[in-house]
Amino acid sequence: MALLEVVAMNEVDAEAAETGGADRIVAVAERQSGGLSPDPKTVAAMRKTTSLPIRVMLRAKSGFRTTEPELARLCRAACAHASAGADGFVFGFLHADGTVDLSATARLADAVLPLPWTFHRAIDHAVDPVAAWREMRVLRGLDSVLCAGAAGGVEPGIDALVRRAACDARLMLVGGGLRRRHVAVLAAAGVRAFQVEDAVRPAAAGQTPVEAVRVREWRALVDAAAER
Repeated sequence: MALLEVVAMNEVDAEAAETGGADRIVAVAERQSGGLSPDPKTVAAMRKTTSLPIRVMLRAKSGFRTTEPELARLCRAACAHASAGADGFVFGFLHADGTVDLSATARLADAVLPLPWTFHRAIDHAVDPVAAWREMRVLRGLDSVLCAGAAGGVEPGIDALVRRAACDARLMLVGGGLRRRHVAVLAAAGVRAFQVEDAVRPAAAGQTPVEAVRVREWRALVDAAAER
């Protein structure tokens, strides 16, 4: 059975994701910035709308660096989101040189325990992805890594994803420009978790809502690929 995660910005998206058969949603604000932390009130509204697990993005600005004051705010935000109904989180940081900021990431990981979390697409921007995978997998509470294989998304990263799946398929949550044609290749390599965003909306740009019919199509697609 494959896991299908849908990026949601509000309760309308959350309801459509559940109606379409998604397994989980990730709550974000400002999709065009790659996803920032939403308001806890938005998460609370989603929680009233859906029974699906909700992971919340913990990210204060675009890019993958953070500061001490910003990190303190994110730790406080995690508590607010958990109280609002979050079941997990998405975060991860890099240093200016492109190496994983283990100190900052570990601090936030400890702050969200016992809830699980996903290391987000900072992994695709690391100067040495092999070293980054080795370093971050030891962090407490980590249960998945959102990855596209390349900074430019799944299309240029598909070969890297297939190679990575040979040893890390269990941790991989593939997203970032994921298209239907990618699913069979990734599933054959052992990937069983997929994230969709623009693909379940009528238009990639702007604030167009998630459509349940599109989620349902992806549900059937990933399940069929996983069963082969």
